[in-house]
Amino acid sequence: MINIVLYQPEIPPNTGNIIRLCANTGARLHLIEPMGFVLDDTRLRRAGLDYREMVNVTRYMNWDCFMQANPEMRLWAVSTRGTTRYDQVEFCGNDGLLFGPETRGLPDDILQQMGQGHVLRLPMQQSSRSLNLSNTVAIVLYETLRQLDFGMLS
Repeated sequence: MINIVLYQPEIPPNTGNIIRLCANTGARLHLIEPMGFVLDDTRLRRAGLDYREMVNVTRYMNWDCFMQANPEMRLWAVSTRGTTRYDQVEFCGNDGLLFGPETRGLPDDILQQMGQGHVLRLPMQQSSRSLNLSNTVAIVLYETLRQLDFGMLS
């Protein structure tokens, strides 16, 4: 099962969209606090519709708690500072796709922990700052699923 890991997400509709994405693909969702909202936030519920109950969501107090609870998970950070294109790596079934907060991205210390070979990027116009978080998650998740021949999806 693929793992989507959101480090300190800030915008409820993005997380709601990602909840819906996870529900429809079977991905597990990991939320690392602090978050910029509460899980019962109205905007989060609206974006996630009734999918919240269909998703395996685990919350962690901080990065260290997440790392201690998931030592076997191979992580791929996704960042505009990555040098490896997201479609140039081979994903495995228990991989974790790590995404940072919308306004600031992943901190340097986490990117250094990942190692440059595990920091992925999406190609975009040089003058662009970044893509929307939920769009980015969808793009990378579907590439992962494609490589795994879409598993149980029909």
